Amino acid sequence: MTSAQAHGADPITAPAPLQRESRLPPETFQLPVEKMQDGYYSDKYFVRTREVLLADGRNPSVTMQVFQKKDAWVAGTDEAIAILKLCLTDGYDWSDLEVRSLRDGDRAAPWETVMEITGPYAAFAHLETLYVGVLGRRTRIATQTREGVEAAWPKPIMFFPARHDHWMVQTGDGWAAHVAGAIGVSTDAQASWWGSEGVGTVPHALIAAYGGDTAAATEAFARHMPEDVNLISLVDFENDNVKTSLDVARALGDRLYGVRLDTSEKMVDRSLFGEMGDFDPRGVNPRLVEKVRMALDREGFQHVRVICSGGFDAEKIRAFEDNDIPADAYGVGSALVRGSYDFTADVVLVEGEPMAKAGRWHRPNPRLEIVR
Repeated sequence: MTSAQAHGADPITAPAPLQRESRLPPETFQLPVEKMQDGYYSDKYFVRTREVLLADGRNPSVTMQVFQKKDAWVAGTDEAIAILKLCLTDGYDWSDLEVRSLRDGDRAAPWETVMEITGPYAAFAHLETLYVGVLGRRTRIATQTREGVEAAWPKPIMFFPARHDHWMVQTGDGWAAHVAGAIGVSTDAQASWWGSEGVGTVPHALIAAYGGDTAAATEAFARHMPEDVNLISLVDFENDNVKTSLDVARALGDRLYGVRLDTSEKMVDRSLFGEMGDFDPRGVNPRLVEKVRMALDREGFQHVRVICSGGFDAEKIRAFEDNDIPADAYGVGSALVRGSYDFTADVVLVEGEPMAKAGRWHRPNPRLEIVR
C-alpha cells in the first residue's frame, strides 16, 4: 500500500501521470549496445546460460513474465524495450520476439504482469539483469514522486535529488519524475528526454561568495539571468528566514518569484526563538512558513511564493496540506530515491506449455499492449 492510500488520499484528484502516444525511441537512451550484447553489465549466470543453450543446440521459445510486488507507478518500460530491441544475441533481431508491456505512467498492482517477452530464450537470456534493473529503478523514482505529487496537489513538486546519487542515473530518473507529475527537475540531464532544461535557485554557495549577503547574491543572479528565469532565493543562510526573505523581497521587488526555506532539521530559525514550547521548532516547520508568509504579505509582497524544502517526503507534505500551511510548492530530494520496487522475471511458458518454478505461474494481463 502506498502512503497516499494509507492516508486515504484519492489519487484521481491529481491528473493522471503523463502518457505519450508514442514510446521514446531506442536511440534516446544512448545504450552501450556492444557491451550489453556481450553481457558486460549482466549477471554472469545469465551470460553462461546463453552460452550453454547455444553450445548444446537447445534454444526453446519461452515466455518471460516480469512483475513486482507493490502498488506502483510504472516507469522504465521504454528503456527496457530499447534494450530488447538493440541488444539481442547476434543472429537475432526484434522480429524474433513478441513483447507486450504496460506504458510508463501506468499504475500496477502487486504481482501484476508489467511486461511479457516471448521468443527464443538464447536471444535475450543475457538481458534480464538489464531490463529488470531499469524497471526497478525508474518505477521507484516514479512511485515516490507520484506520492509526493498527490500529497501536494494542486501545488507543484520539484524533483531535487541529483546531489544524492550518482550522476549517471540523472537522465532516466528525471524522465520517471516527469512522467509521475513533477513540474521541474534540477539538471539539464534530468530534463533531456522530453527536451526541456533544469530549473534552479540562488544557492548557498553563491550567497557565500557574496559575503553571506543573500540580497546581494540574488541581485547579481537577477542581473545575469534571462527575465524568463523564475528567480527563487534560498533564505536560510543566516538562519533568519523572515528577515532574509524581507531583505530579498525589498531588494528585488516584482522580479522575485519566490523564496525557498531550507533550514536544517537540526536547527531552529531565529524568528522562532521566543515561541518554543508547544511545537517542534526545528527545520522547515509549519510555524516558520506561516511567519515568513505573514511577513511578506504585511509588506505587500503577496506575489512572492514560499517554497519549502529540506527533509520533505509525501508524509510531511500531506501534514502541511492537511493543516493549510501556506506553502506554494515543495522541493523534494533524497526521499524520492529511497525505497525498493524490485522487479522479477520468470520463465512461465516453454514452447507454449506451462513451465515455471514452484509458486509461480503464467499471469496473463489484458492491459499489456503489443510493442511494435
